[in-house]
Order: sequence, then structure tokens, then C-alpha cells
Amino acid sequence: MQVVKLLQKSSLTFFMFVIAVLLLFPIVITFTNSLMTEQEMGINYGPIGELIQAGGGKTNPYANLKLLPDRVTLEQYGRVLISSPVYLTMFWNSVGLVVPIIAGQTAVAALAAYAFGKLRFRGRDRLFLVYVLTMLMPFQVTLVPNYIMADKLGLLNSPYAIILPGVFGAFGVFMLRQFMLDIPYAYIEAAKMDGAGHLRIFFKIIVPMIKPGLAALIILLFVDYWNMVEQPLIFLDDPLRQPLSVYLSRISGEPGIAYAASMLYMAPMVLLFLYAETYFIEGIQLSGIKG
Repeated sequence: MQVVKLLQKSSLTFFMFVIAVLLLFPIVITFTNSLMTEQEMGINYGPIGELIQAGGGKTNPYANLKLLPDRVTLEQYGRVLISSPVYLTMFWNSVGLVVPIIAGQTAVAALAAYAFGKLRFRGRDRLFLVYVLTMLMPFQVTLVPNYIMADKLGLLNSPYAIILPGVFGAFGVFMLRQFMLDIPYAYIEAAKMDGAGHLRIFFKIIVPMIKPGLAALIILLFVDYWNMVEQPLIFLDDPLRQPLSVYLSRISGEPGIAYAASMLYMAPMVLLFLYAETYFIEGIQLSGIKG
């Protein structure tokens, strides 16, 4: 039995290792290729179908995917950050969109989750069900109503056309309400007996107890809105107002810059996850959300 369990554990470990390698391979390739010189990038990736094989005189229809560069250099990062100021412009555009959405939705979701989870009023559960049903609607379903509303309010080609719908998303309310349900109502009753109002109860009791949920929500919202593409393309006509996620699709013809820009683009997400990893894992576990 011990041998069978050992084999099963070893097989599972090997399988998970293979999956991890496959998932990390694109990131490793992106990082190592971002350290190549411009000449090496031109040899390996420059116009596919026109690459001349050494001594063969034939065209190569495939790119030469290399894991390690011949010479490590930060040349591509210099081109992105110094020679291409448009990158920094798009980066701050992304920050200007994502930060208000995260701050606004976190605040709105926490207050709404408190109301749905701890306040007792008529029709609460039915109203929450209707509210959560909006989560089942993909972005494409609500696109036309959102566009018409933004047009009527004069918000087209403005960041508010993206920020305002993002602030009032339903996912944060659903997630934080799961935490509220696990908080004993006796805490609230004891605070009321001491004369505390709802705002004091919320900030002094509820918020400290749902910190893992708030951290997990912030990370999930950051990843979601940092990678958004459809909303900026539809609501922002001016390319100079669009975020970095849209800009990356326009530099695919320059592999060196594309690799370096992609690594810089991933850096904020990786750093945020590493900083709040413990809270994130705890928050997902306690929320009961799967997948």
C-alpha cells in the first residue's frame, strides 16, 4: 500500500510539474527574449517567410524560437522606456483607469455586501439574486446599453465611460458578501448595545475581519481591468487615451520592443500578487469561490 501511495504521489507531483513548466514557458521565453540584442531579434524573428537559412539559400517559414540570448542586454528596455515615450503615456493611462475602478468598486462592494449580508430588510435576498444575475451577462450583452448611456451622458472618449460601469460591478459585492455571512451577528448586536451605529460597526468590526477578502478582490480586479481591451477600443476613440493593454497589440511587428513591453506590462501584476499572496490565497479559500 505504501508503494502504491508513493507511486501515486510521485505521478501527481510529476504531472503538476509538467503543467507548471508548460504554464511558465511563455513567461520565460518572453523574459529571455527581451534580453536579446536588436540584431539577434531580427535574425530570429524578422519577417517570417523571408529568413534566409545560412548557406542554404532557402526561405524559412518559421521563426527561430530561442530560449537563451547570445548576449544579454537591456537595449530593448531602453528603447521602450526612453526612445518610445508613448509606452509611458499608455502605462499611466492604464493606471488612471484601473486605480479609480479598484478603489471605487472595493468601497461600493464592501458597503453593499454589508447591507446584503448583515442588514435585515424586506426583499433582501430577492434583490441580491437580481443583482448577482448581472454577473451572468457577458460584456457583449451590456455593450449596446452602456454605449447608448455613455453617449447620452456625453462620456464617450472619456475615461469615465469605463470607470463608472467598473465601479458598480457585481462581482465584488458577491465575493465580499460571502465573508459577511461568516461573521457572527452577535458581534453586531454587541456593538449596537454599546451604542455603535452602522458606520462605526462597519469600519471598526467588519472591515478588519474581511481584510483577506478585500486583498483578494483588489488583486482579481487589478488583473481583470489591467488586461481589458474591449472597453477602451469601444469607448475611447483617441489612441492617446487608450491603456497599455491596447498598445501592446500594435507593436507585434517589432518583436524586441514587444517582448520588453510585455515584461514591463506583467511586472505590476506579479509584484502585487507577491506582495499580497498570503491574503489572496486566504481570501479565496474563505470566500468559497471555485475556479
